[in-house]
Amino acid sequence: MFWLRAAEPILVLNIQFRCRKGKFIFLLFAPVMAKDGPNWEGLLKWSLAHSDGTRNPRNLSDEDRKWFMEAMQAQSVDVIKRMKEITLVMQTPQQVLEAQGVTSADIEDMLDELQEHVESIDMANDLHSIGGLVPLLGYLKNSDAGIRAKAAEVVATIVQNNPRSQQLVMESNGLEPLLSNFTSDPDVTVRTKALGAISSLIRHNKPGIAAFRLANGYAALRDALSSESVRFQRKALNLIHYLLHENNSDCSIVTELGFPRMMVHLASSEDAEVREAAFRGLLELVQEKANGIHSSLHGEDMKIKQVLEDRIKDIALMSTEDLGAAKEERMLVDSLWNACYNEPSSLREKGLLVMMGEDGPPPDVASKHFEPPLRAWAADKSSKTEKKEKKETPLLLGLGPAPETDNSIQTGSSAGASAKHMNPST
Repeated sequence: MFWLRAAEPILVLNIQFRCRKGKFIFLLFAPVMAKDGPNWEGLLKWSLAHSDGTRNPRNLSDEDRKWFMEAMQAQSVDVIKRMKEITLVMQTPQQVLEAQGVTSADIEDMLDELQEHVESIDMANDLHSIGGLVPLLGYLKNSDAGIRAKAAEVVATIVQNNPRSQQLVMESNGLEPLLSNFTSDPDVTVRTKALGAISSLIRHNKPGIAAFRLANGYAALRDALSSESVRFQRKALNLIHYLLHENNSDCSIVTELGFPRMMVHLASSEDAEVREAAFRGLLELVQEKANGIHSSLHGEDMKIKQVLEDRIKDIALMSTEDLGAAKEERMLVDSLWNACYNEPSSLREKGLLVMMGEDGPPPDVASKHFEPPLRAWAADKSSKTEKKEKKETPLLLGLGPAPETDNSIQTGSSAGASAKHMNPST
């Protein structure tokens, strides 16, 4: 809202909504009191007076109309036009920008603005149409680490939950520079931002997952787990869990690469989110008993048990406030213990699994959050099939065959029933 120059104070309400063909803008003009805030009674009278058709519309002078249009233009932003201007800057060679006094900080600010625009899925998809996606991906190879990191952050925003932009980035070979920055960039912030963009790019994107696997992405994730950056570790663990959840066959790959040992180590991290993410990954591996993955964790069994016991001791010493914040971790510890040793953890005995005021019974973390729904449905369906031995008689529109006689019924009774069935008079 803004003040419009007029004979009396006017409040202009700018109401916008989008349709598939563009943006519509409605302006509502209302008189207000300059000092005491909105004059709601005056607003009501003004609205009634201007909605019953009894007064002729006021004609603005050329000067007022010109001032009004300038004020409107000053308060509005043409997003597409602005994105085109940003695209022109991104397409301009670095040395030309430097000659014009454009600094790396200026480019980062420009990318910040671009990120705000592409938060809209429509604007994100339009970036490629106006020629801005390719130069943005080019910034991933910029000599300045801040620009590389910010470009990856913008890419992550563009492709997040956006299949169309995911496809466009893949077709533009955007995964290649992201993988390069993730695996070998000397700046850990750039590596972290690149991993975040990769995670958004390949989620619910089978070609992206396949390309990530072929590029030896799991080895890069293993290196990320050994990093000293907690944020880098969190992003790596979250992506690992997603990949294992979507592709159970990859459990054998991560086991061979030594992920269980690293996850057990990170389960003792001082960072709560790292611990939770490590527990999720271990739980996903332990649940794959049918594929033989559980036996491959045998070497880490004692370490897992020790870590879980230590976490239970630490949880027992927490204050009520800290216990509330650690609800997810409590559930994970109990689920992992139950999955490993087929018995509930001591958190249940100590009354630490469900605290006062929390909803109970506790959620089944193992099945609801980590087991694919189709797998659970298939298991439930097969168990029902085994229990059902007899086929149900089909529903027929006409006369159906006589029901089969039971062996326990005597022959004489069966014969009598047959004769009775053949005699219409009975």
